Amino acid sequence: MAQRILPNILITGTPGVGKSSLCQQLMERTGLEWLDVGQIAKENNCFEEYDAIYQCPILDEDKVLDQMEELMADGGKIVDYHGCDFFPERWFDIVFVLRTDNTTLYDRLVQRGYNGKKLEDNVQCEIFQTILEEAHSSYEPDIVHELPSNTVSEMEENITKIATWIEQWKQNRSMC
Repeated sequence: MAQRILPNILITGTPGVGKSSLCQQLMERTGLEWLDVGQIAKENNCFEEYDAIYQCPILDEDKVLDQMEELMADGGKIVDYHGCDFFPERWFDIVFVLRTDNTTLYDRLVQRGYNGKKLEDNVQCEIFQTILEEAHSSYEPDIVHELPSNTVSEMEENITKIATWIEQWKQNRSMC
């Protein structure tokens, strides 16, 4: 991948931790482009089949990667998805894993209409830090950062932290 003038950032975490809300506000603040992987998959029919138990389509990861490859080469992207182990490591300069306490997550997922196995499995995913561990095993440890995402003030702090990191990244690149 050629030298980028803007970083690529991955925002990941269990469904309901606030990824999309954070990405929307981060895009507005920084001007980076927000790539919602679920939306890319819908627009480009990147699904293999439908999972009746979880009541959602199953992502065709290879198709999604094909759709995103050129976009990622340009840099300046904020990628939003609840998984991270299938993305090429070379795509990202930093990875943020949002974490939410179980009661807050439970309430958010119930508001979204999650129930039964889907609700239980997503809460357990957060309890067992599944996405955080996936990020640590998929990327260099120094680029993976865990951020709390329980309150509006935490989200605002996270946006400020990430925006500050972006500015520092750009300054470091301009010195090269």
